[in-house]
Formats: sequence, C-alpha cells, structure tokens
Amino acid sequence: MIGAFLMAFTIANTFLPVLHELRLTSVYEYLELRYDKRLRVFGSVIFSVYLMAWLPIVVYVPALAFNQVTGVNIHIVTPIVCCVCIFYTSLGGLKAVVWTDVIQTIVMVGAMILVIIKGTVNVGGFQTVLERNWNTDRLEFPSYSFDLTVRHSVLSVSIGSTFYWIGNIAVNQSMMQRFLSLPELKLSKRVVWGFLFGVSLIIIICAYSGLLAFAWYYECDPLNSRLALAKDQLLPLLVMDVFSEWKGLSGLFVAGVFSAALSSLSTGLNSMAAVVLEDFWKPFFKKLTHRQTQVMIRAVVVILGAICVGLVFVVEKLGSVLQLTMSLSSASMGPLTGVFLMGIFLPFIDSTSALTGGILGLTSSWWLALQSQIAQASGALRFDEKPRFTQNCTYLFEPVVDKEESLDREVSYWYRISYLWFTAFGCMITILIACLLSLRHTSYVHRDPKLFAPVVRRWLRKNSKVKENIDLNSQS
Repeated sequence: MIGAFLMAFTIANTFLPVLHELRLTSVYEYLELRYDKRLRVFGSVIFSVYLMAWLPIVVYVPALAFNQVTGVNIHIVTPIVCCVCIFYTSLGGLKAVVWTDVIQTIVMVGAMILVIIKGTVNVGGFQTVLERNWNTDRLEFPSYSFDLTVRHSVLSVSIGSTFYWIGNIAVNQSMMQRFLSLPELKLSKRVVWGFLFGVSLIIIICAYSGLLAFAWYYECDPLNSRLALAKDQLLPLLVMDVFSEWKGLSGLFVAGVFSAALSSLSTGLNSMAAVVLEDFWKPFFKKLTHRQTQVMIRAVVVILGAICVGLVFVVEKLGSVLQLTMSLSSASMGPLTGVFLMGIFLPFIDSTSALTGGILGLTSSWWLALQSQIAQASGALRFDEKPRFTQNCTYLFEPVVDKEESLDREVSYWYRISYLWFTAFGCMITILIACLLSLRHTSYVHRDPKLFAPVVRRWLRKNSKVKENIDLNSQS
C-alpha cells in the first residue's frame, strides 16, 4: 500500500494538474502536444498491447471460478461474459461503465467480506488465522535487503511498486479517463484519494483471504493433495467449503467475481475504443460524422471482445495469473511511464530522444520479462516456498513430488529480478537513454508551460525572466 499511496500523491500533484487543464479525451494526446505525433502513436500502441495482454486474464479469472463452483466449461462461460459486457458497453458508453462499476464494486466487496467473516468464524477465530500463518512463517518481518532478486522487500514494495502503480494508473487511459471526466481539478483529486482508499481496502481483503485460505486448509493443503490443480483455484475452493452449509451463497461469490471482471472488461473496452478513435483514426483520416463515430466505437468494442475470447485459450496454458498480469503490464507500461515523466518534468528532452529511449526501454523490459517467464516455466528458476501439510486429509491422493526449494543461481541475475521492478527498469532505461541523447544540444524545447508540472512551470517562468533581463541590458 506504500506504493499505492505514493502513486496517488504523484497523480494528484503532477499528472492531474497538467492533463486536466488540457481537457484531453485520450491521455496520449498529451504526447503529441509535448513531443510530436510519433510519440502519441507510440503511447497508444503500448497501451493497446498492454490491454490485449490484460483483458483475456480479466475474462479468464471469473470463468475459472465459475468452473470451480459449477463445473461448467470455461470455454462456454467466456463468450457469455464477453457478450454481456459488449452489449452494455457499446450501447451505454462511459456513463454506463461508471454506473455499472458502482453496483459491481458493491457486490464484489460485499461478497468477499461475507466470505472472510464466515470463514474466520468457522476456522476458530481471527487469532487462529494469525497463529497458523505465523507458525509457518507466512507472517514475517519485512526484508530490508537491497538485493533486487528478493521478490518482496521493503525496497521493492515501496519504490518498485510505486513505479508499477504509476504505470498502471497515471498513464493508463482506462483509469485516467475517469479522473479527467470530472469538471473541476479539485474534484478529480478527491476521486484519486477516494480511489486510494478503495484500493487499500481491496488489498487488505485479498491479503486476508490468502491467510484465511491457508488457515482453513492448514492440515490438508489442496495443492499437495491435488484437490486444486492451480493456485488460482484455491479461493473458489475455499468459498465452496465455507458456504457448504448455506446453499446458494457460493453463487454470491461468483457474482462478486463476475462483477469485478465485468467492471474491468467494460472499462478496458471503452477506453480502447476511445484510443482507437482519437489516436489511430482522427489524426490520419477524415473527420467522422457523429453516426460514423458511434458505429466505429461499437465495432471496436465487438472486435476487441471477440479477440479476448480467443486469447483466453492462451492464458489458460500459462502459469500464475497474478504474476503473469503484473509482469506483462509492468514490461509494457514502464517505458510509457518514462516518456510521460520526462515530458512533465524534463523540458530539455526532445521528441527524437524520447522516442528512441522509449523503444529501447520497451525492448529491454520485454526481454527481461520474457526471459524471466521462460526461466520459471522451464523450471530453471524456482523460489522458496512455505511449508504445506497433508497429514489430516480425509481422502486418498497421489502425493506431489517435492520440487527443489532454493533459487537456481545459474539463471542470470537480471532474469531473477523481482517482478515489482519491471516497470522501474523500463522507465529508468527510457529516461537514461533519452537524457544521454539530449546532451547533443543545450537549448530547451520550447513548449507551452501548461505541458509541465507546476513546479517546473515556476522554474521556466523564472528562467524566462532572467533571459529577458539579460537581453534588455545587452540592448541598452
């Protein structure tokens, strides 16, 4: 949550004062105003790649939960979810997305709270949950190591996750379009802090759900006993067991999961339609009529939804959903974060330097994420796991062969870097290369002060006054 707080502070005091004043439909319009049209296309393409990697996972997760609870094949559930979402997104637009998000969030949070309350009572109370996790080192003191390969240290969850949050919120059309749609800057800032509160609540709920799941299956781990085939199936399995006495309440959890998926999917489809229209079509082709615009937006929503259905088959074959999502999104959004930060804070960066840095940063971060995923998929890269027990299972199963628990040191250091650093890595590479290339000239890029953060604007005005005084004195 440290990273989320720093993200909210950064957005409220740097990104929003710039983007809200410009009144942009697509946040990537800023890149054309600050640099040129090439950077606008660059940002839009990165966002599109990010969205195409993320949306199939959003569809896959609720389908997996529904399959766990009802046994219905995920390939049947997926098209139904997409069709429902496409219907109300294409007809209602952003207003429909926002209002449905409100209802879906209430259902989602309410379902999870009910699960953890009843689960905690059934397992023996809050103290039992804490004791069982503490005794197996699942609750431990934070690591203060500066080693970047430590997956979760104070350094990675504060600095590393701050870059991750900025990359996935501040330069993300799906999120920023909500903040920028408000009429006043102060209202947008309030919404950002409200968003932080909501995110913090969800993080706490999700973290406690993990603790509860382990406490519930303390002496009969579902993974080792093959009751669950993947970690992504643990929470649906917990819900089925918690609500086994109360018929029908498992459906409330499924409704909560689908609410989360529909909320994310509808937002993604709506924002992608806006990006395609504003960044890919309008800058290069003739102006559309209102009717043509509506038809095009709906066509983009339908096509993107169909692609998501197809990509679910790919996601199904990959590893951990959470880590996969964070790795791909971090690798994609890191360089874009760097381009935006340079645009807002560094007035001497020109468009060619920013574009070159962005491309090389994107290439480097994707290579890092890809090699890390390959190493994990092949078994060359493994991480320490906490102990799991099966001594009190009441059914027969074939034991899982224990894997090597220590980290394989033969894998390159760079490929063992924590996934929380992927965004920071891409961002820093982008900024470093762009700054080095910008050394070829010493003049500042002449742009409207509105394109820079408030603190930079004050410096530019002061610098401008000094130059004016020098010119006047030289003329006298």
